[in-house]
Amino acid sequence: MPPPLLRVLQDNGGLALGAFVDIHLAGVTASFIGWDGGTLYHVSHLTAVRPEYQNHHLGFRLKAFQRDEVLKLGLSEIRGVFDPLQSRNAWLFVRRLGARPDHYLPHYFGQLGDTVNLGSETDRVRYRWALTDPTVESRLAGQRPTPEEEHRRWERSSAIVETETGDAGLPVPTVVAEPSGSSAHLEVPFDLAAVREHDPGSLRRWRHAVRDAFRAAVDLGYEVDDFAVITAEHQRRSFYLLSPKRAAGSV
Repeated sequence: MPPPLLRVLQDNGGLALGAFVDIHLAGVTASFIGWDGGTLYHVSHLTAVRPEYQNHHLGFRLKAFQRDEVLKLGLSEIRGVFDPLQSRNAWLFVRRLGARPDHYLPHYFGQLGDTVNLGSETDRVRYRWALTDPTVESRLAGQRPTPEEEHRRWERSSAIVETETGDAGLPVPTVVAEPSGSSAHLEVPFDLAAVREHDPGSLRRWRHAVRDAFRAAVDLGYEVDDFAVITAEHQRRSFYLLSPKRAAGSV
């Protein structure tokens, strides 16, 4: 995003927010006003943290700051998209911030020429972040299920994507099943960069398995309500947690 565009956003209801270490820009998030014909909201287009400042909760602090600024504008929702295979993004947006994916977008950006996306299908999930929702406020305050609670839920939930260990020692999807019961889980790579480096041939399998799994879940009335990292068989594995969508007005 060129600086002139960021300036125009900032002067016309958009936000260009930075996190600094002394005078050095360590992270940035940028968003603009969106309209769907009935609701005004902010669209989060970019959130990025320099590699040397990752794993220090900087992305979380940037998004929390963005939330404060959007609330000052009188808006109560932020929407955006992220790659469903990126466990790091799902952990931030769904697990820590309390946002909820609500729509799967196959090959959303078409072909991109950067080194990460070159030759890949650019599937995304859209999330909606209801800024004043009690669940969001509790997540921002650090109130989340314990690892024990998450593990129990994972054990009793049905698997939508079944995997086996591939030749590179990493999970590889084998079967996409329909969700059932009061809880389901959908596995994605714990470390997508490791898959790209050590088992690039499985990327397409992961992409299509997760795409089919999301579609199957939505068709049967399930929605993502959390994200968890589970240690199973001495491996850290990542899962979207889903439950049947509640009917309007239900409690």
